[in-house]
Amino acid sequence: MRHQLTFSCEGATLTATIDDAPGTTGLLIVSGGNEIRSGAHRGMAALAQRIAEAGHPVFRFDRRGIGDSEGINDGYTSSAPDIAAAVAAFRRAAPQLIRIIAFGNCDAASALLLHQPLALDGLILANPWTYESDDSGETEEPALPPAAAIRARYLARLTDPESLLRLLKGEIDIKKLARGLSALGRRSAPAVPDSLSAHLNTALATLPCPATILLATGDRTAQAFVENCDPGAVPVERLVSASHSFAGDDGEWLVARVLAIIHPTL
Repeated sequence: MRHQLTFSCEGATLTATIDDAPGTTGLLIVSGGNEIRSGAHRGMAALAQRIAEAGHPVFRFDRRGIGDSEGINDGYTSSAPDIAAAVAAFRRAAPQLIRIIAFGNCDAASALLLHQPLALDGLILANPWTYESDDSGETEEPALPPAAAIRARYLARLTDPESLLRLLKGEIDIKKLARGLSALGRRSAPAVPDSLSAHLNTALATLPCPATILLATGDRTAQAFVENCDPGAVPVERLVSASHSFAGDDGEWLVARVLAIIHPTL
C-alpha cells in the first residue's frame, strides 16, 4: 500500500511517499534535478510500485524547496542533510529493514557519491551528472555533445554501408571526416583538480558500500560521464538507449536491474 508521510530536516518539514512491502531490503529513491518525487512522467512512482510489488519497501521524498517540502532549494550539492534525514525516516517507517539501497538518476546519482558516507548499504547510480556549475550556480548541458559521443558517431558511420557508398560517390566532406577520424584515438584529458569530475572520481575510488552504475549509452549526460570520469572497480551496466530517464520500454530494463541489485542475499 502507498501512503504519504512527513519528516524533519534542519527545521523544514519534508514530504515523502512510501510503498509498503514486507521485505528487509528497501529502496530509497533520490530525485534528480528539480523533479518532484514522482519523477519525470511519474517514472519514479512507477518504479516504486514495481519494486514494492516484488516485496521491497520503497521510499521517495521531495528535498527542501521542492514539491511539497518546505525550505530553500540549494540544489543537489547541498542535499546531504535531506538524504540522511530520509534514510532515518525510512527506517522509522519500515522498522523491519536491514539494508537500504539508494537509487539516483542524473545529479541525484552525483549527490549520492559526493555526500558519502551515508547510512546506506548500496548505491545504484544512473547517468551521473558531471557538468560544472556556472558563476550563478546553474548547470546545463553544453551546446556540443561530449567528445565520446562524437567519436561514437564517426565509428558508426564508418561501419554503415550507406555512408561508405556516399563516401565513394564524393558526397561526404573528406576534410571534415578527417578531423573526426583524428579524434578517434585521442584519450580524454585527466579531470581538472577540484572539478566535479575529480570529486566524483575520488568518491568512486573510496566508496564505503557496493555500487553499480547504469548508463543509457545514447544519453548525453551518460556520455559525458564516460568522457569525464573513471568508475574504477565499480561495475557499469549499459542499455542501448538515448532515454535519460529510462522512459517507455526502457523502464522494464531499469526495474530488472534494480531488482537484481537489491534482492536480499541474507
